[in-house]
Amino acid sequence: MHLLLVSSIDTAGDDRRLLSLPNATLRLVTSGAAASDALSRHMFDAIVITAPLDDCGVETLVEEAGRLASGTPVIVRNRIGSASEAIRCVHLGVRHYFGSDTYGTSLETEKIAAFCAELRRAASQAPQEPWMRFLVGKSPAMKNVAEVIRLVASRKCNVLITGETGTGKEMAARAIHAASARSSQRLVAVNCSALPENLLEAELFGHTKGAFTGAANLRVGRFEEANRSTLFLDEIADLPLGVQTKLLRTLQEREIQRLGSSESIRVDFRLVAACNASLPDKIAEGTFREDLYYRLNTVNLQLPALRERREDIPMLVEHFLQKVCAQEGITGKRIGEETMDRLTLQHWPGNVRQLENAVEMAVALSGDREWLQPHDFRIAAPAQFRNVTEMPGSANSSDPSATSTVSVPDDGLDYERVVNDFERHIIRQALERTNGNKKAAAEILRLKRTTLNAKLKSLEAVAS
Repeated sequence: MHLLLVSSIDTAGDDRRLLSLPNATLRLVTSGAAASDALSRHMFDAIVITAPLDDCGVETLVEEAGRLASGTPVIVRNRIGSASEAIRCVHLGVRHYFGSDTYGTSLETEKIAAFCAELRRAASQAPQEPWMRFLVGKSPAMKNVAEVIRLVASRKCNVLITGETGTGKEMAARAIHAASARSSQRLVAVNCSALPENLLEAELFGHTKGAFTGAANLRVGRFEEANRSTLFLDEIADLPLGVQTKLLRTLQEREIQRLGSSESIRVDFRLVAACNASLPDKIAEGTFREDLYYRLNTVNLQLPALRERREDIPMLVEHFLQKVCAQEGITGKRIGEETMDRLTLQHWPGNVRQLENAVEMAVALSGDREWLQPHDFRIAAPAQFRNVTEMPGSANSSDPSATSTVSVPDDGLDYERVVNDFERHIIRQALERTNGNKKAAAEILRLKRTTLNAKLKSLEAVAS
């Protein structure tokens, strides 16, 4: 739960007392300008304004909140407020107004306590639509994703989910399945890059006893398992051409043949596929069938990178923090305003998956401390406080995304170490982006895979 408190310094303590909610992130700003900046950069569950403020009138700030955070509930507390101002604020959409006659009274405390209880209930209740639990974020980009899922979930059409590594393609597939009429059945998922061609074909289509060496028993394939359900094929771009041909026929005929059998089996499945590679590029390279691409791409769902939805980072961090703490059986971990700001501005090439891993690491490194600090996430100090000789990825740099310019100091530097550190940083970033896939990392670095392997061995030797 994320609350924005807009309050002058002398009343800030009172606001914190009234709104000291458990499992809540409270951001305090002391001016209208700071409030506008916060509302333009972050999402909040509620806004509490305590007037008067030095640089902004109450109604002006309420209108600004309506423009920047439409639909977010607002409470106004004004110790010199009038009845006419209260009426105008209510017309502007303010949930509660406490003027000079109620400011600081028990009535105000009771109403704010009730409002807080309402927020707690809303935060603790499951979403109205169960499938929404797979989507975390209120940014325009994520609202668009949710709207597409809502529109296509009830259909039988194929869906192709695209986006960078770590953007949550499997979660989107699970949301589509959960929102469909097939949700009572188990979603069947296959990673197409995890198995060689001969095993992948048997995995998808099944096989008869004795179909090939080692086939001691009949095996039901994933298409049959997904009968009356949803089949999710991840990393579809890695499908071998031979399997692509069989998949195309299965999509056209809605029937499969087990390996070693000529019998056709009808299957009723809904296909959702995903990839982080450009399938048109794969078609141009001759490694992906164009007709299969058009069959898969009936509906395209493009997931945004985390850099395109930074306003969702606080919500994602809180979500992962609660998830990790529940898994570890611990309570009471919190993240301060400065740390959250640094996380929001941080570069996350691995997207949501990298952020989740960072939260898990931070919880582990925080020990018994209640408040998580930037160093728990391995976030470096702002650039202006870093030594200009500090290289991204070097031993004395804790910011893997740093891009500070290298300068040669008066006493010189170790050229080989600096170059090796920079090369290590570039390769590590490529591997993070491709989730450890060396072939894909070599492609985005414009290197041969053998060259990348040689560089990795060389860097390992230097490190040891």
